[in-house]
Amino acid sequence: MSRWPAGVPRRPLLDERNNAVPDQSQETEVFSYGEHPDQYVSLMHPDRRPSAGTAVLVHGGYWRQRITAGVMQPLVDDLLRSGWSVANVEYRRGPEHSWPIPSLDTAKAIALVRGTLRRQGRPDTVILIGHSVGGQLALLNSGLATAVIALAPVTDAAKVHAEGLGEDAAKEYFGGSPAEIPAIYRMASPIQALPPEVPILLVHGANDDRVPLEHTRQYVLDLAGKARPDQMFHQQLDHFEIIDPQQHHWQDVRSWMGKVLADARAE
Repeated sequence: MSRWPAGVPRRPLLDERNNAVPDQSQETEVFSYGEHPDQYVSLMHPDRRPSAGTAVLVHGGYWRQRITAGVMQPLVDDLLRSGWSVANVEYRRGPEHSWPIPSLDTAKAIALVRGTLRRQGRPDTVILIGHSVGGQLALLNSGLATAVIALAPVTDAAKVHAEGLGEDAAKEYFGGSPAEIPAIYRMASPIQALPPEVPILLVHGANDDRVPLEHTRQYVLDLAGKARPDQMFHQQLDHFEIIDPQQHHWQDVRSWMGKVLADARAE
């Protein structure tokens, strides 16, 4: 398969129903970080003004191919309007791209973004924002970012399997049970990983039936004495409302981002 030219969009962004989503940014560059068509990052800067910082977005979709980076477009647009540069990451997924491919792709994408920012003469301070499985990928790669925001993250792959979440998504993707391939499930679970050493914000809603809030609460309990992530837990917020910038939680998330950026600049 030929390498896609850097800076050339491959296809329209898609929403969760695979409908095209118009790209509203004024300046978009598309960079490949591998040979596969899904190994790319769309990098956007706010129009005609210096950016506040850079947010790197990683979408979810329970490791399934049909969910794309397009689901993050509302956050892309909101962050651009708020003065942030945004990198929207696509990565390989689906059973044919077995673990740890999604995590390795995320790491490569982050490295590409930071390197590109340096070459452009911009600060390489980045806040990694992941939703659902994207939250899993963000937490597992927290050491590559300045800070991480995990929105309704998958923190325990074995628990996802045991509860049959996402229409048996873990069984479909991993191809075996935690008893059969325990090392893979451990590797894919932030709850089994070393505690993050960067600022972490966990955001979750009690109305989430795709990744229950209890998973994130347990993750926090397991981190006790090792790390102290900030938490925003909401009673009225479901799995997809959490990536809707019109919902009540998002202004607080952006405020947290601003504080992290200010702290990074002060160091």
